[in-house]
Amino acid sequence: MRWDKIRLRVTAALAAGLLAPVAAASTSMATETAAEPATQAAAALPPGSPAAINGQLKVCGLQLCNSAGKPIQLRGMSTHGIQWYSQCVKTASLDALANDWKADVLRISMYIQEGGYETDPRKFTDMVHGYIEEATKRGMYALVDWHQLTPGDPNANLSRAKTFFTEIAQRHKDKTNIIYDIANEPNNVSWDRVRSYAEQMIPVIRAQDSDGVVLVGTHGWGSLGISDGRDETDIINNPVRATNFMYTFHFYAASHKTEYFNALSRAASKIPLFVTEFGTQTASGDGGNDFTNSQKYLDFLASKKISWTNWNFSDDSRSGAVFKPGTCSGSSFTGTAPLKPAGVWIRDRIRTADDFPTS
Repeated sequence: MRWDKIRLRVTAALAAGLLAPVAAASTSMATETAAEPATQAAAALPPGSPAAINGQLKVCGLQLCNSAGKPIQLRGMSTHGIQWYSQCVKTASLDALANDWKADVLRISMYIQEGGYETDPRKFTDMVHGYIEEATKRGMYALVDWHQLTPGDPNANLSRAKTFFTEIAQRHKDKTNIIYDIANEPNNVSWDRVRSYAEQMIPVIRAQDSDGVVLVGTHGWGSLGISDGRDETDIINNPVRATNFMYTFHFYAASHKTEYFNALSRAASKIPLFVTEFGTQTASGDGGNDFTNSQKYLDFLASKKISWTNWNFSDDSRSGAVFKPGTCSGSSFTGTAPLKPAGVWIRDRIRTADDFPTS
């Protein structure tokens, strides 16, 4: 999301000097799993878990559907940038997310710049491998987020994306719980450029994983073009030429009011959508929570069975991080005691999960 580039300028030294040692220790869970041979059989999904019940997802018209062709809505959380907050994604927190929060999906937010993938492709690819395995063990869908942000044109990272997604798709192609998000928030770039990128990337994934659902961010920081002075007609009039594919929309309820909601409402009747990131506060990820407008959005998403993940599953100081500062250094993540107001609110809405059809 946009505010992280501001955070980088302010706290780069802190991230490098204080967070890195903690992150290095805490990612052992992920990297140990990632080091296993790619030929190993896929981990079994726990019986009765969301991913076990629904199986391989597919796009049916405008909807995300389960293996039986029934529309479903996934609800879950996005990690913060794993280069900064990997200490928040560990055994105890993921157990809480799956079993206490009852989440269906974990969005794995891997930044490309801002101290992310480009600094050490092997390290970050292995981290993502590990987080996919951890989501699988708990029966959640793993949404792999190629979190390009600056530069806003995803084509700037095309070669890196091809390398990364080829390996991710090849290793996890036999799993039924992988979702690929190939561009987080394109910005200051035309829709034609985003569409061109998507049409180059989708075949790369399909060459390895023929049936995985693929997502791409819309222009204007995932706003269907609104934040770039455009709107959803750019996409509707010039859609990505692909199947089993969806577009993403992002919103922050205290900032994104009627114009954004109306664009979402109009687009939902024309194109398949997945809200891969939203917050109850401002687009800075901070400030007061607008739970009334948030509920308006979530009621609409429920009515259309549009899936969502909330930003973010960390103990960052901002109001948009669900945990109180310092929580991630410990091992207590269940219940509401470790949560900020936004965390209490969003946990409650994840726990009232969609009724999964079985046939």
